[in-house]
Amino acid sequence: MPRLTPERRETKRAEIVAAARRCFSRDGFHQTSMPDIAAEAGVSAGAAYRYFAGKDEIILAIAGDAFRLVFGSIEQLAAGTSAVSVADLVTASLEVLSADTVTDAAGHEVPVEELLRCAVQTWSELLRNDAARAHALEGFESVRGSIASALRRGQEAGVVAPALEPERGARVVMGLLHGFLLQRVAFDLTDTTGFNDDIRTLLRDPGEPDTTRR
Repeated sequence: MPRLTPERRETKRAEIVAAARRCFSRDGFHQTSMPDIAAEAGVSAGAAYRYFAGKDEIILAIAGDAFRLVFGSIEQLAAGTSAVSVADLVTASLEVLSADTVTDAAGHEVPVEELLRCAVQTWSELLRNDAARAHALEGFESVRGSIASALRRGQEAGVVAPALEPERGARVVMGLLHGFLLQRVAFDLTDTTGFNDDIRTLLRDPGEPDTTRR
């Protein structure tokens, strides 16, 4: 048997993850078995275990991609040096969520809809899977810290209300994104442009001019 190179191994892992994502998006985590994933990937059931210890490891990989999709752009913006508003932070992520595809951690194009459907299912996993919850909590706290820091810079620049408590404000920002994600997956909320405008209107001080409407 030819030696499996690191590149070939990574390619095969990506193929199995993509197959699992399609299965999970279509049938759900718990209705999908490792043999189902193997069949979708076009490999034997035993071959799948050469790349992953089990289904939970694949779920964690996909959950990581989903988390980066939702919060990657907002964390990048928050980590910058420019002053940003609450609306800026929220709309940065919504622009990514409105795309058809996104690049995953391995550099492969991934359908956004599949990742979002998996992301919603991941929330229930946090109640039963300690490893998934630990990974999610670590990522959540990292992003929340970045957003809170951005909100403090925004307060110093006068684009964020001084009365806002940044740590709580960061949770509000993340809650808005979680809510949009759920509504998009469950209720077909796809008007990202309109949603962006409405966020800016809701967060705008009554004394400021409304520049979101044309």
